[in-house]
Amino acid sequence: IEAEVQRRKQLIHQSVERKAIISKCYKRKHPEVYILQDSFLAPDFLEIVRYCTLPDAHLHGLLRYIESFSDKRIYRLPLFTEEFCQAFVDELENFEQSDMPKGRPNTMNNYGVLLNELGMDETFITPLREKYLQPITALLYPDLGGDCLDSHKAFVVKYALHEDLDLSSHYDNAEVTLNVSLGKDFTEGNLYFGDFSQDPTPVPKYIEIEHVGAQGLLHRGGQIHGALPIASGERWNLIIWMRSSAIRNQLCPMCNKKPELVEAEGFGDGFTEALEDDAPETVNLCSLW
Repeated sequence: IEAEVQRRKQLIHQSVERKAIISKCYKRKHPEVYILQDSFLAPDFLEIVRYCTLPDAHLHGLLRYIESFSDKRIYRLPLFTEEFCQAFVDELENFEQSDMPKGRPNTMNNYGVLLNELGMDETFITPLREKYLQPITALLYPDLGGDCLDSHKAFVVKYALHEDLDLSSHYDNAEVTLNVSLGKDFTEGNLYFGDFSQDPTPVPKYIEIEHVGAQGLLHRGGQIHGALPIASGERWNLIIWMRSSAIRNQLCPMCNKKPELVEAEGFGDGFTEALEDDAPETVNLCSLW
Protein backbone atom coordinates (compact mmCIF):
# COMPACT_ATOMS: atom_id res chain seq x y z
CA ILE A 1 0.00 0.00 0.00
CA GLU A 2 2.81 2.40 0.89
CA ALA A 3 4.47 1.76 -2.48
CA GLU A 4 1.21 2.59 -4.27
CA VAL A 5 0.77 5.77 -2.22
CA GLN A 6 4.28 6.89 -3.19
CA ARG A 7 3.64 6.04 -6.87
CA ARG A 8 0.50 8.14 -6.92
CA LYS A 9 2.25 11.08 -5.27
CA GLN A 10 4.68 11.14 -8.20
CA LEU A 11 1.98 11.13 -10.87
CA ILE A 12 1.37 14.90 -10.85
CA HIS A 13 5.07 15.74 -11.26
CA GLN A 14 5.47 13.22 -14.07
CA SER A 15 2.39 14.59 -15.80
CA VAL A 16 3.73 18.16 -15.68
CA GLU A 17 6.96 16.99 -17.31
CA ARG A 18 5.13 15.15 -20.09
CA LYS A 19 2.85 18.13 -20.77
CA ALA A 20 5.86 20.43 -21.18
CA ILE A 21 7.49 18.06 -23.69
CA ILE A 22 4.25 17.64 -25.66
CA SER A 23 3.64 21.39 -25.77
CA LYS A 24 7.14 21.99 -27.13
CA CYS A 25 7.56 19.07 -29.53
CA TYR A 26 4.21 17.64 -30.67
CA LYS A 27 2.91 18.67 -34.11
CA ARG A 28 -0.90 18.81 -34.04
CA LYS A 29 -2.73 17.34 -37.02
CA HIS A 30 -6.07 19.08 -36.36
CA PRO A 31 -5.24 22.19 -34.30
CA GLU A 32 -8.81 23.42 -34.60
CA VAL A 33 -10.18 20.69 -32.30
CA TYR A 34 -8.24 22.07 -29.33
CA ILE A 35 -10.47 25.15 -28.98
CA LEU A 36 -14.15 24.48 -28.24
CA GLN A 37 -16.57 25.92 -30.79
CA ASP A 38 -20.36 25.78 -30.98
CA SER A 39 -20.01 24.12 -34.39
CA PHE A 40 -18.55 21.02 -32.65
CA LEU A 41 -21.73 20.59 -30.60
CA ALA A 42 -24.91 18.88 -31.78
CA PRO A 43 -27.77 21.33 -32.43
CA ASP A 44 -30.02 19.32 -30.08
CA PHE A 45 -27.40 19.65 -27.32
CA LEU A 46 -27.28 23.42 -27.78
CA GLU A 47 -31.07 23.47 -27.49
CA ILE A 48 -30.86 21.55 -24.19
CA VAL A 49 -28.33 24.06 -22.86
CA ARG A 50 -30.52 26.93 -23.99
CA TYR A 51 -33.46 25.50 -22.05
CA CYS A 52 -31.39 24.91 -18.90
CA THR A 53 -30.24 28.54 -18.84
CA LEU A 54 -33.80 29.88 -18.82
CA PRO A 55 -34.82 31.48 -15.49
CA ASP A 56 -37.76 29.08 -15.09
CA ALA A 57 -35.96 25.89 -16.20
CA HIS A 58 -36.74 22.85 -14.04
CA LEU A 59 -35.91 19.14 -13.89
CA HIS A 60 -39.14 17.83 -15.40
CA GLY A 61 -38.80 20.23 -18.30
CA LEU A 62 -35.23 19.07 -18.93
CA LEU A 63 -36.29 15.42 -18.92
CA ARG A 64 -38.40 16.10 -22.02
CA TYR A 65 -35.17 16.70 -23.93
CA ILE A 66 -33.03 13.79 -22.72
CA GLU A 67 -33.35 10.03 -22.23
CA SER A 68 -33.34 8.65 -18.68
CA PHE A 69 -32.73 5.08 -17.50
CA SER A 70 -34.46 3.34 -14.59
CA ASP A 71 -34.15 4.98 -11.18
CA LYS A 72 -30.36 5.22 -11.26
CA ARG A 73 -30.25 8.83 -12.47
CA ILE A 74 -28.43 7.94 -15.68
CA TYR A 75 -29.18 10.15 -18.67
CA ARG A 76 -28.29 10.06 -22.37
CA LEU A 77 -28.12 13.18 -24.50
CA PRO A 78 -26.69 14.21 -27.88
CA LEU A 79 -23.40 16.02 -27.54
CA PHE A 80 -21.03 16.35 -30.50
CA THR A 81 -21.39 16.33 -34.27
CA GLU A 82 -20.14 13.31 -36.20
CA GLU A 83 -17.68 15.54 -38.05
CA PHE A 84 -16.06 16.69 -34.82
CA CYS A 85 -15.82 13.14 -33.47
CA GLN A 86 -14.03 11.98 -36.62
CA ALA A 87 -11.52 14.85 -36.51
CA PHE A 88 -10.95 14.40 -32.77
CA VAL A 89 -10.31 10.65 -33.06
CA ASP A 90 -7.97 11.30 -35.99
CA GLU A 91 -6.02 13.74 -33.81
CA LEU A 92 -5.87 11.20 -30.96
CA GLU A 93 -4.58 8.51 -33.32
CA ASN A 94 -1.96 10.91 -34.61
CA PHE A 95 -0.78 11.51 -31.05
CA GLU A 96 -0.78 7.79 -30.26
CA GLN A 97 1.44 7.13 -33.27
CA SER A 98 3.90 9.87 -32.30
CA ASP A 99 6.97 9.38 -30.12
CA MET A 100 5.67 11.74 -27.46
CA PRO A 101 5.60 10.56 -23.80
CA LYS A 102 2.17 9.29 -22.82
CA GLY A 103 0.52 9.08 -19.44
CA ARG A 104 -2.36 6.62 -19.20
CA PRO A 105 -5.73 7.63 -17.73
CA ASN A 106 -5.72 5.29 -14.72
CA THR A 107 -4.65 1.85 -13.51
CA MET A 108 -7.58 0.18 -15.31
CA ASN A 109 -6.99 1.60 -18.80
CA ASN A 110 -3.75 0.82 -20.64
CA TYR A 111 -4.65 2.77 -23.78
CA GLY A 112 -5.82 6.35 -23.91
CA VAL A 113 -4.80 9.97 -23.51
CA LEU A 114 -4.82 12.45 -20.61
CA LEU A 115 -6.29 15.55 -22.22
CA ASN A 116 -4.62 18.03 -19.86
CA GLU A 117 -1.24 16.72 -21.08
CA LEU A 118 -2.39 17.22 -24.66
CA GLY A 119 -3.19 20.87 -23.86
CA MET A 120 -7.00 20.70 -24.04
CA ASP A 121 -7.98 21.59 -20.47
CA GLU A 122 -8.09 25.39 -20.61
CA THR A 123 -9.38 25.82 -24.16
CA PHE A 124 -11.80 22.90 -24.49
CA ILE A 125 -12.74 20.93 -21.36
CA THR A 126 -13.07 23.83 -18.90
CA PRO A 127 -15.42 25.90 -21.12
CA LEU A 128 -17.39 22.73 -21.94
CA ARG A 129 -17.87 22.08 -18.22
CA GLU A 130 -18.56 25.66 -17.16
CA LYS A 131 -20.68 27.01 -20.02
CA TYR A 132 -22.49 23.96 -21.37
CA LEU A 133 -22.54 21.07 -18.89
CA GLN A 134 -23.03 22.85 -15.58
CA PRO A 135 -26.48 24.30 -16.45
CA ILE A 136 -27.56 20.69 -17.12
CA THR A 137 -25.94 19.07 -14.07
CA ALA A 138 -27.34 21.82 -11.83
CA LEU A 139 -30.83 20.49 -12.59
CA LEU A 140 -29.96 16.79 -12.64
CA TYR A 141 -27.65 16.54 -9.63
CA PRO A 142 -28.19 19.46 -7.21
CA ASP A 143 -27.40 17.16 -4.26
CA LEU A 144 -23.97 16.34 -5.70
CA GLY A 145 -22.84 19.89 -6.32
CA GLY A 146 -24.13 19.89 -9.89
CA ASP A 147 -24.34 23.69 -9.83
CA CYS A 148 -20.77 24.14 -8.56
CA LEU A 149 -18.61 21.62 -10.43
CA ASP A 150 -15.38 23.57 -10.20
CA SER A 151 -12.77 21.10 -11.47
CA HIS A 152 -12.38 17.96 -13.55
CA LYS A 153 -10.16 15.20 -14.86
CA ALA A 154 -10.64 14.53 -18.57
CA PHE A 155 -9.22 11.67 -20.59
CA VAL A 156 -9.92 9.45 -23.57
CA VAL A 157 -9.88 5.66 -23.37
CA LYS A 158 -9.52 3.23 -26.26
CA TYR A 159 -10.97 -0.28 -26.60
CA ALA A 160 -9.78 -2.56 -29.39
CA LEU A 161 -9.14 -6.22 -30.11
CA HIS A 162 -5.82 -7.38 -28.63
CA GLU A 163 -5.78 -4.28 -26.42
CA ASP A 164 -8.26 -3.28 -23.69
CA LEU A 165 -11.54 -5.03 -24.50
CA ASP A 166 -13.58 -4.14 -21.44
CA LEU A 167 -13.56 -2.40 -18.07
CA SER A 168 -14.26 -4.09 -14.74
CA SER A 169 -16.77 -2.83 -12.18
CA HIS A 170 -15.68 0.37 -10.47
CA TYR A 171 -16.85 3.79 -9.42
CA ASP A 172 -15.26 7.13 -10.30
CA ASN A 173 -13.36 9.72 -8.30
CA ALA A 174 -15.99 12.27 -9.30
CA GLU A 175 -19.31 13.72 -8.28
CA VAL A 176 -20.69 13.57 -11.84
CA THR A 177 -19.25 11.70 -14.84
CA LEU A 178 -19.77 12.37 -18.54
CA ASN A 179 -18.97 9.47 -20.89
CA VAL A 180 -19.14 10.19 -24.64
CA SER A 181 -18.71 7.61 -27.39
CA LEU A 182 -16.51 9.18 -30.08
CA GLY A 183 -16.50 6.14 -32.43
CA LYS A 184 -15.14 4.38 -34.41
CA ASP A 185 -17.00 1.29 -35.71
CA PHE A 186 -17.47 -1.42 -33.07
CA THR A 187 -19.92 -4.09 -31.97
CA GLU A 188 -21.09 -5.05 -28.47
CA GLY A 189 -19.34 -3.33 -25.56
CA ASN A 190 -22.44 -2.08 -23.72
CA LEU A 191 -22.02 -0.22 -20.46
CA TYR A 192 -23.56 -1.68 -17.32
CA PHE A 193 -24.59 0.06 -14.12
CA GLY A 194 -25.25 -1.37 -10.66
CA ASP A 195 -25.72 0.17 -7.24
CA PHE A 196 -24.52 3.45 -5.84
CA SER A 197 -21.21 2.80 -4.09
CA GLN A 198 -22.50 3.65 -0.63
CA ASP A 199 -25.70 1.61 -0.94
CA PRO A 200 -24.70 -1.83 -2.26
CA THR A 201 -27.18 -4.70 -2.12
CA PRO A 202 -26.22 -8.38 -1.68
CA VAL A 203 -27.34 -9.13 -5.25
CA PRO A 204 -26.96 -5.88 -7.21
CA LYS A 205 -29.39 -5.20 -10.01
CA TYR A 206 -27.48 -4.24 -13.15
CA ILE A 207 -28.83 -2.54 -16.24
CA GLU A 208 -27.13 -2.47 -19.65
CA ILE A 209 -27.03 0.68 -21.77
CA GLU A 210 -25.87 0.85 -25.37
CA HIS A 211 -23.22 3.43 -26.18
CA VAL A 212 -24.33 5.54 -29.16
CA GLY A 213 -21.77 7.42 -31.25
CA ALA A 214 -21.47 11.18 -30.60
CA GLN A 215 -23.86 10.89 -27.64
CA GLY A 216 -23.00 11.17 -23.97
CA LEU A 217 -24.10 9.47 -20.77
CA LEU A 218 -24.28 11.46 -17.55
CA HIS A 219 -24.22 9.53 -14.28
CA ARG A 220 -23.25 9.93 -10.64
CA GLY A 221 -19.55 9.25 -10.15
CA GLY A 222 -20.35 6.89 -7.29
CA GLN A 223 -22.51 4.67 -9.48
CA ILE A 224 -20.85 1.26 -9.82
CA HIS A 225 -20.38 0.57 -13.53
CA GLY A 226 -18.22 -1.07 -16.16
CA ALA A 227 -17.94 -1.83 -19.87
CA LEU A 228 -18.63 -5.22 -21.42
CA PRO A 229 -16.14 -6.53 -24.03
CA ILE A 230 -16.33 -5.24 -27.56
CA ALA A 231 -16.65 -8.05 -30.13
CA SER A 232 -15.08 -6.25 -33.08
CA GLY A 233 -13.72 -2.92 -34.20
CA GLU A 234 -12.42 -0.08 -32.09
CA ARG A 235 -14.04 2.40 -29.73
CA TRP A 236 -12.80 5.70 -28.30
CA ASN A 237 -14.58 7.23 -25.31
CA LEU A 238 -14.21 10.72 -23.85
CA ILE A 239 -14.54 10.62 -20.06
CA ILE A 240 -14.87 13.75 -17.92
CA TRP A 241 -14.84 13.30 -14.14
CA MET A 242 -16.47 16.49 -12.83
CA ARG A 243 -15.84 17.44 -9.22
CA SER A 244 -17.35 19.81 -6.67
CA SER A 245 -14.94 20.94 -3.96
CA ALA A 246 -17.91 21.99 -1.82
CA ILE A 247 -18.97 18.33 -1.67
CA ARG A 248 -15.65 16.48 -1.54
CA ASN A 249 -14.03 18.86 0.95
CA GLN A 250 -16.42 17.37 3.49
CA LEU A 251 -15.84 13.71 2.63
CA CYS A 252 -13.39 12.09 0.22
CA PRO A 253 -15.49 10.00 -2.22
CA MET A 254 -12.79 7.33 -2.42
CA CYS A 255 -11.93 6.70 1.24
CA ASN A 256 -15.13 8.10 2.83
CA LYS A 257 -13.12 10.08 5.36
CA LYS A 258 -12.39 13.75 5.95
CA PRO A 259 -9.66 14.52 3.38
CA GLU A 260 -6.06 14.77 4.52
CA LEU A 261 -4.60 17.16 1.99
CA VAL A 262 -1.22 17.60 0.38
CA GLU A 263 -0.36 20.35 -2.11
CA ALA A 264 -0.73 19.57 -5.80
CA GLU A 265 -0.46 21.44 -9.08
CA GLY A 266 -3.48 22.11 -11.26
CA PHE A 267 -6.80 20.68 -10.14
CA GLY A 268 -5.24 17.89 -8.07
CA ASP A 269 -8.20 15.65 -7.23
CA GLY A 270 -10.58 18.58 -6.87
CA PHE A 271 -10.17 19.34 -3.17
CA THR A 272 -9.57 22.90 -1.99
CA GLU A 273 -8.09 24.25 1.20
CA ALA A 274 -9.73 26.99 3.28
CA LEU A 275 -8.03 30.32 2.65
CA GLU A 276 -6.22 32.07 5.48
CA ASP A 277 -6.27 35.86 5.18
CA ASP A 278 -5.22 36.71 1.64
CA ALA A 279 -3.02 33.71 1.07
CA PRO A 280 -3.11 32.43 -2.53
CA GLU A 281 -5.51 29.59 -3.19
CA THR A 282 -4.00 26.11 -3.33
CA VAL A 283 -5.44 23.01 -4.91
CA ASN A 284 -4.97 19.69 -3.19
CA LEU A 285 -5.56 16.01 -3.53
CA CYS A 286 -6.38 13.46 -0.86
CA SER A 287 -3.09 12.12 0.48
CA LEU A 288 -4.57 8.65 0.84
CA TRP A 289 -5.15 8.37 -2.91
